[in-house]
Amino acid sequence: MEPVYGTVIQLARLTWRVQGLKFTVTGVENLPVTGGAVIAINHTSYFDFTFAGLPAYLQHRGRKVRFMAKQEVFDAKVTGPIMRSLRHIPVDRESGAASFDAACLALKAGELVGVYPEATISRSFELKEFKSGAARMAIAADVPIIPHIVWGAQRIWTKGHPRKMWRPRVPISIAVGEPIPPTLPANELTALLHSRMQHLLEKVQDSYGPHPAGEFWVPHRLGGGAPTLAEASVLEAAEAAEKAAKRAQRGDPPGPAG
Repeated sequence: MEPVYGTVIQLARLTWRVQGLKFTVTGVENLPVTGGAVIAINHTSYFDFTFAGLPAYLQHRGRKVRFMAKQEVFDAKVTGPIMRSLRHIPVDRESGAASFDAACLALKAGELVGVYPEATISRSFELKEFKSGAARMAIAADVPIIPHIVWGAQRIWTKGHPRKMWRPRVPISIAVGEPIPPTLPANELTALLHSRMQHLLEKVQDSYGPHPAGEFWVPHRLGGGAPTLAEASVLEAAEAAEKAAKRAQRGDPPGPAG
């Protein structure tokens, strides 16, 4: 029993009802009833993780996902104690090996571990290039990767746009793809994961409903106002350079390359 995690989930579901969110969850039969698995999630919003854990919780009587999140979240006075009590996994970008090992131990112990292969929020709302961490963890722990697509969360709160927390009343789609066994080398498994998630993303978008032309949350590919992948890459590079300059001014050590 994990009373804190259960309480957090119930509070989140109450918040969603107050906000008027409407959920469509598909593919829950692809989640394992027991045993470890890497939950690979696309990243378009600050709320993706809250929604991505819903299919496992609903389908399998409260199975919980242990999400990998940056160390800064664990260091914060308010969120830190909560994240540790929920047994999420801190990612120290200066010491990635420790995070990787902790995730593998959790997977081998039968946990579901949530990761973002894109690492950071996609401003274009398209899938960016994937890091290989999800594939390497699946191989090391000998567990499947379960693709997840969350769509619509970017309408509530995403990078570069104001939050719309009070009764946004938007539909949220969460789709679970078929398990991918860890039977390929890491680079090939990563490429396969990207392909599967791209297909799943387009399928979810097709069934989501209208994507109004020019809206900030609609990808350029669908006629929306979001930047293209290339344009988003330029924005992200500028943001990274600005953060590096601020670290240098403070005398902090440089961030990880790549």
